[in-house]
Amino acid sequence: MAKYSIIVPAYNEEKALQFFYDAVTPLMRSLQEEYEIIFINDGSRDATKEILRGLADLDKRVKVCNFSRNFGQQAALLCGMEMASGDAVIAMDADLQDPPEVALEMIAKWKEGYDVVHGRRKKRKGETVFKRATAYVYYRFMRKITKMEMPADVGDFKLYDRKVVNALLSMGEHDRLLRAQTAWVGFKQTFVEFDRPERVAGETHYTLKKMVKLAEAGVLPNTDYHLTFPIKLGFLLSIASVLCFITFIVLSCIGVNFGGLVAWLFPSIAFLGGIILVCQGFANLHTSMIYKEVQNRPKYIIAEKYNFDE
Repeated sequence: MAKYSIIVPAYNEEKALQFFYDAVTPLMRSLQEEYEIIFINDGSRDATKEILRGLADLDKRVKVCNFSRNFGQQAALLCGMEMASGDAVIAMDADLQDPPEVALEMIAKWKEGYDVVHGRRKKRKGETVFKRATAYVYYRFMRKITKMEMPADVGDFKLYDRKVVNALLSMGEHDRLLRAQTAWVGFKQTFVEFDRPERVAGETHYTLKKMVKLAEAGVLPNTDYHLTFPIKLGFLLSIASVLCFITFIVLSCIGVNFGGLVAWLFPSIAFLGGIILVCQGFANLHTSMIYKEVQNRPKYIIAEKYNFDE
């Protein structure tokens, strides 16, 4: 008989938590197998902590980790994996945009022998055109420059076999994008498609700033493209400048006046200066990530936890 661990990051989700518990619990009970629901309170400022404590008091299969502050969704997912004891681990959002009934389909695929089961979105309700467009571009950009088969239109709604969880936990990076690392570790993977509904309650906390930070964590540690690109660009600009000098010499020899070209001097310098700064900026971001790794600070800090056997 298998045991399942459901890990649920929660940040200011006071309005959604009871709905989530009421939806997931009967479905997991229907399996007639052992399960646990691990909520990771990611430094919420509303009543999330109190609500989770109440759920934990009523149901010992509900386990709670309260972070000392907000460390981010990826850190919360990582904590859930480290605390999970199940043979299969399912990561879900607390707002029910990851339909619980799809988790049962994932479990069926896992029992067929798959090690990772991705939830792939067919439709996204309640999301702006901007978010859908940026997600579309991001995943395809990631696949191109990292050379990883990172699946498109999937998020963190997945089922992981225990050996996949152990492989992910063995990776020591601080800046993580687990969906990219899941593609990197390999194993036998498949998909379950679903229509992503609107949030059951509350508002999304995924700001543009958090989306950009997550994109950095996915791109920079998984490719050296941004480090090799300045070399390629440098060679290209060098060839272009040599061709320009040859052109100017030829024009001078045939008596063509090109004095007006001097007017392009300042915008050309500004353009090249901008390219240099952008390239240097990429290098600085990479250096910043290396600095965080060298610091080796904990990825998260648990202030308190409930219903875990010490």
